[in-house]
Amino acid sequence: MSPRSGTPPPETRLLKKLWSAMPLSGSDLSGWVCAFQSINFASRHCALLIFTVLSLQILLFLSTRSIPSALFIFRRPAVTVAIAVAPAPATAAPCDYGLLYVYDIPPKFNKELITDCSGLNPWVSRCDALSNGGFGAPAADLAGIVPDSLMSSWFSTDQFIAELIFHRRMLAHGCRTRNPSAASAFYIPFYAGLAVGKHLWSSTSTSDERDRTCNDLLRWIASQSPWRKSGGWDHFITLGRITWDFRRSLDRDWGGSFLHMPGMANVTRLLIERNPWDDRDVGIPYPIGFHPQSAAEVRAWQAFVMNRTRSTLISFAGAARASIKNDFRGLLLSECAGAGGACRAVDCSGGRCGNRSAETLSLFLDSVFCLQPRGDSFTRRSMFDCMVAGAIPVIFWRRSAYEQYTWYLPGEEEEAGEWSVFIDRREVRSGAVSVRGVLDGIGEERIRRMRERVVDLIPKLVYARADEGLDEGMEDAFDVAVQGVLRRFQGDGHRRLSHKGNEIAIGAEKRTSRELELNKNIDVGASVDASIDHNYIEDADLKDFEDEDVSNMEFENSAERVVDSDVTIFTMK
Repeated sequence: MSPRSGTPPPETRLLKKLWSAMPLSGSDLSGWVCAFQSINFASRHCALLIFTVLSLQILLFLSTRSIPSALFIFRRPAVTVAIAVAPAPATAAPCDYGLLYVYDIPPKFNKELITDCSGLNPWVSRCDALSNGGFGAPAADLAGIVPDSLMSSWFSTDQFIAELIFHRRMLAHGCRTRNPSAASAFYIPFYAGLAVGKHLWSSTSTSDERDRTCNDLLRWIASQSPWRKSGGWDHFITLGRITWDFRRSLDRDWGGSFLHMPGMANVTRLLIERNPWDDRDVGIPYPIGFHPQSAAEVRAWQAFVMNRTRSTLISFAGAARASIKNDFRGLLLSECAGAGGACRAVDCSGGRCGNRSAETLSLFLDSVFCLQPRGDSFTRRSMFDCMVAGAIPVIFWRRSAYEQYTWYLPGEEEEAGEWSVFIDRREVRSGAVSVRGVLDGIGEERIRRMRERVVDLIPKLVYARADEGLDEGMEDAFDVAVQGVLRRFQGDGHRRLSHKGNEIAIGAEKRTSRELELNKNIDVGASVDASIDHNYIEDADLKDFEDEDVSNMEFENSAERVVDSDVTIFTMK
């Protein structure tokens, strides 16, 4: 109740005022007095009620301050919670296939390798290539070639940089969890490509030096609880180089032996080129210079390349291999030269092309078809440069695309014909067909449909610039890879592997010591296949190896520098 005071309440003053203003009879006076007494009574009770409610609210507020704040955080069930270092896109799909855990590994396995960027290559510093989270320096040379509104999304990106791109995106993934017991997939952010790559061109590096960091990583991860629980079957890693750079069989051979180490037997690996005989290898697109910020930028680029007038029928960016007998690239360059204005070529010898893409991008933007023979290995980054520019790739080896990037590019014969042209290189060699003759025979309507299909594939062939990926539910190359891994781990086709001597069972497939012997005979010389013992080629499925430009490769020197549009390398005999 409110305390009394000497001043009458407002309703009493109002009553006196009305009393003096209104002449009332006795009966009227009695009724008015009763009415105002009732008003006075109700008003007091209303004030009391308001005071009580306010008091209760104050007491409730003060009491909640003493209760732990964690009790007021309402969480979703564990299967859908998303803990990330960056906000997930608003349109992100639920984590239907489980949560991702990213190991916080010692810095010697990633961060310190970047710090040593000037020592990763014997000829030039790689610091520019590793800048901007792996995208490289802005591609200022593309001014006037790409639309001004998209210039900020083009970079001079190195083709061997996927490890950095994936690590950054994994840390921001909407399905990332910091609780390993809640995860269904475990990511190892080891920059093995940088660790092994720094020794690939040294004539004095030993096999122990090439393998030391990889062995240290496996020893570290073997002590982690999730690894001990599964043996690595639910773990995955990105390797920024081609698979052959990690498959040294003999000490004198090229590369490291990371993928032949027992600890890697069950781990799924994302690589820019996979081993067709190893089910644990998954092919992912080579990183190229276009890194869109949004779905709107992707659509703007798609419209730009789709509506572009293309004045050249055929194009080829690359260099001949003077040291290789019957070099197929040289054959294509000769045919291109004889085609007059129907074919244009950019000579990438001497490292002219590298990561500076103005000349090659201009070439592909003006071309209907782009020739894609095998590179220093079966694959080459040029195919992705070509497709993102809206040109239709012409493939000569099935393993260059159809059997490499099955999560990205339709590989069945009928579907592959919707976005590419396949010409058997043996028929070109024999003179049975000419490249121009085949391409001249493709009608305008079919060309239009093929270009539409190529342009439709672009979002899944590029790596977005935004940490959270593209918006509006559009998937890029990273999204396709991670979703594929999660589906693989959850699917009934994914089985743990068992070691039996030199034989590793991979589902229905067996990767035997005979296949290991075949790999040993593929002396890959930093991505260049050398001699192959044909006694080991018994399956028709291996016909891609039955070619004279593989079996008859000869090198003039024990260490010869080979220059491609994609990369400068040494091949060790």
